[in-house]
Amino acid sequence: MTDDWSPFSYVVTNLARFVRPHEVTFSGVNSSFPMLACLLAKKAYPFDFTYLNVAGGVDPEPPYAPLSSSDPVLTHGTRSIFANEDFYDLCARGGMDLCFLGAAQIDGYGQTNVSCIGDWHHPKVRLPGGGGAAVMLPTARRCCTWRTEHSPRALVEKLDFVTASGGMHGVVTPIAVFVHDGERLRLDSWHPAVTLEQVVERTGFAFDAATAAPTEPPTEVEAAALRELDPDGVFERDAGLVL
Repeated sequence: MTDDWSPFSYVVTNLARFVRPHEVTFSGVNSSFPMLACLLAKKAYPFDFTYLNVAGGVDPEPPYAPLSSSDPVLTHGTRSIFANEDFYDLCARGGMDLCFLGAAQIDGYGQTNVSCIGDWHHPKVRLPGGGGAAVMLPTARRCCTWRTEHSPRALVEKLDFVTASGGMHGVVTPIAVFVHDGERLRLDSWHPAVTLEQVVERTGFAFDAATAAPTEPPTEVEAAALRELDPDGVFERDAGLVL
């Protein structure tokens, strides 16, 4: 049923579905959606995995989900403290299985831009820059990103600037889930409340949809875990996502 999927729950839950058993998974700064996804996976899925976060926590047990993905509460109950440079070192040594990294633009090859919008020398917007993305996207075993809107300005044919490339595995928006097939992003599934034609119209790059289907609804366990993490709907209201 389409009522099962609010745009907010769609993004968080489908990010969580990229988490795999016994892997090392990382969520970074300004990343409340992946933070919630990792905490949801801990609650909802019947397997163990190691969750690292940018606050320094290793498998923390926070008493609540903080609004900031850098909040010190994400070290509550941690097994140890991981420093910022340790994340990069672990990734460069091949020890990071899954990283959630943000992006302003994503192209059909899974490359990302977090540097500028417009010409580099005279940009319309100067973005924060590569930071972890430039190091972790090429070196993590898999990376996933998300966008809170699905439009040709976010999912583009050509990036205004290539900040990072090489390890993109999945992309989630409020209406679609893409996975990388080794060459390009292909459509894996789409929100049941929209049509495949709408996904095509709102995507700036061409993609293969031959094996795609409407996204499976959230399980009762997934839905219950997200309600527990956001009992008053604060995250969902603040996100303000629309189809």
